[in-house]
Amino acid sequence: MTDITRALGAFVAQLKFEQIPADALEVIHTGFTDCVGVMLAGRDEPPTRILLDVLAPPPGPSTLTFGSRTASAPEAAWINGVAAHALDFDDVAIKGHPSTVLVPAILAEAQALGASGRDMVVAYAAGYEVWAELARREPDHYHTKGWHPTGILGAIGAAAACASLNKLNAEQCAVAISLGASQSAGIMANFGTMTKPFHAGRSAHAGVMAARLAKAGFTAALDALEHPQGFLSAVSPTGRFDVTSPVQAGVVWQLARTKLSVKKYPMCFCTHRALDAMLDLLAEFPLDPQDIESITAMTSRRNTKVLRNHHPQTGLEAKFSMEFAMASCVVAGRAGLSELVDDFVQRPDIQALMQRVTVVADDGEHPDMPGYSPFDLVTVTLKDGRKLESQPITAVRGGPDLPLSREDLWAKFEDCASVGKVTFWAKSLFDTLMSLEDVAEVNQIPGLKTH
Repeated sequence: MTDITRALGAFVAQLKFEQIPADALEVIHTGFTDCVGVMLAGRDEPPTRILLDVLAPPPGPSTLTFGSRTASAPEAAWINGVAAHALDFDDVAIKGHPSTVLVPAILAEAQALGASGRDMVVAYAAGYEVWAELARREPDHYHTKGWHPTGILGAIGAAAACASLNKLNAEQCAVAISLGASQSAGIMANFGTMTKPFHAGRSAHAGVMAARLAKAGFTAALDALEHPQGFLSAVSPTGRFDVTSPVQAGVVWQLARTKLSVKKYPMCFCTHRALDAMLDLLAEFPLDPQDIESITAMTSRRNTKVLRNHHPQTGLEAKFSMEFAMASCVVAGRAGLSELVDDFVQRPDIQALMQRVTVVADDGEHPDMPGYSPFDLVTVTLKDGRKLESQPITAVRGGPDLPLSREDLWAKFEDCASVGKVTFWAKSLFDTLMSLEDVAEVNQIPGLKTH
């Protein structure tokens, strides 16, 4: 058995900016920037507002959603994490949504510590690589057991990131990681409700608290990840987890290998290949909804389980509905922020077309994308008997194989900033985050409150 917890603690403690490969640094820029953009868009969403009202935090060193209010770092991480995941528009990688947990935790604790941009970059790298190390040790899909991977892996990744920010020693970092593991939570049954973004925010909060407690001398098991009653065993769907292979963090850089998938659509990532397929088909064959007899969307069996809402009535529910994704493309020609609202979802034409969508599960497995079929495919049958079939979609737009350009990233950021009613300093914020290591002190980032 490998001493995974201790080895990851040592990795986090010794990690320096100079060790981060250049291609990994580009991924970190993207993760920070895209996450802040979607956080701005989500800052007035109901889950963000309700949590803020219930917590009613007193002022503190950390800025809430780049606005005028502040709070303690743990509460700011919690609220900002919910805002970043509220629209389900944040990035995807390593079996979950890493940036929506790591960035809020890092920003909040960095403000409390007066950290530099380089410190924040290193913290992100530490959190991502620890998260990736655990994700690779589980060959099965957490979703099949009902776990939300962002909730169970995020607390550990955020603990590692905040341990790095606090410059803890190797044993303290291991303790923080162990504390993070005991705060892992999040179930799939709550997808399509406000509780899904709560998972992300709670994981960010857990990471801040784990590092602070470890720094103060709190104790935790130094084998919490690999122990027979530890994290990997507890959450594994079938018990096939790996506790014997050497730790790869810092040796094989998953940031450079796996990277991030930046969402083009504010819906569950499981819909995105089919969305690309349908929009491509519509570009070639403009269709009237009245002419459509049926739509068939083929995707992986894992994806069919995640996309659990077949008759959505709200914008939140629709984010996890392939039926809605297909109907929105046909009716509106897109599936954007303006479509993921209750009024649009409840429109009679959308509701009627969703009834004619069938989702078919493919049990094949993409060799490089666990949980995904070799390709997604959309077929439209018209009332005159004709069948229109999309091209097989293997790589999603915004993913590692088809990354968004800087111009595309800015277009999304600008749109999100507009939704969040941030316009006059949005471009300055975007440019600063895209070269985060050049920031001497965190409060120099536009939109963060100085104290």
